[in-house]
Amino acid sequence: MEDYMIRATAANAQIRAFAVTSRELVEYARAAHDSSPVVTAALGRLMTGALMMGGMLKGEKDILTLQIRGEGPVHGLTATADSLGHVKGYADQPQAMMPPSSAGKLDVGGVIGAGVLHVMKDMGLKEPYASTIALQTGEIADDLTYYFAVSEQVPSVVALGVLMNRDNTVRQAGGFIIQLMPFASEEIIGRLEEKLSKITSVTALLEAGETPEEILESVLGEFGLEVTDRLPVSFQCDCSRERVEKVLLSLGGKDRQELINEGKDVELRCHFCNRNYVFTAEEIKRLI
Repeated sequence: MEDYMIRATAANAQIRAFAVTSRELVEYARAAHDSSPVVTAALGRLMTGALMMGGMLKGEKDILTLQIRGEGPVHGLTATADSLGHVKGYADQPQAMMPPSSAGKLDVGGVIGAGVLHVMKDMGLKEPYASTIALQTGEIADDLTYYFAVSEQVPSVVALGVLMNRDNTVRQAGGFIIQLMPFASEEIIGRLEEKLSKITSVTALLEAGETPEEILESVLGEFGLEVTDRLPVSFQCDCSRERVEKVLLSLGGKDRQELINEGKDVELRCHFCNRNYVFTAEEIKRLI
């Protein structure tokens, strides 16, 4: 199944929903960063959540960034998404390891540890919107649910999952976000809560072959689900040699001269896609 996301409404627009399958892009990130299984699961969840939150943005140039800083072995995770279905992400310590949880599952909360979640939205205004919350569990879905309730006052249910193969490649990845609009009736709220209580994990639904449409249909079908949009999603990094050149030119004159005097190649690496850019001393001279 190719990676894609759907946007939908239900109950006469009293509910809005997003669902995504993201296996290919999470596998791309795993291969690019050579991440451990537990870090792959953590970064995959964060990027999947960022994709759906990016889908809530209005402008084509709007950018959303989710950044986690924790006391666990991975130290930090960053994911950036736009409104067009593009996402990129990286982990500070991609090879960090953590024993399985007591339930025998990848311990995402443990590898992240206690910490904070920063949410930043750049919508072309003078100052980007920024909000910071304390992590509730480090499992990411719980933390995003808490963020929506506290920072945006939108009752939401966030479900995210990444399932790994025995060879540590990604088997399934995806998620959904369901939100209640301010005018949702008490009857709709009660029926939705009852329905959600019966839903198994996202990865179990994906493993059973369900598409994003079928996942939302299983939750919201009785409310009159209406899919309003479907778009492909992918890992996309916008780094380039030209952008890296600007980084070199931003260095102070003394630092640039030291690089030239050393006469060695300078290697700069993009955090998001792990691509290397090499500049010779002569190339740096020409840039200046």
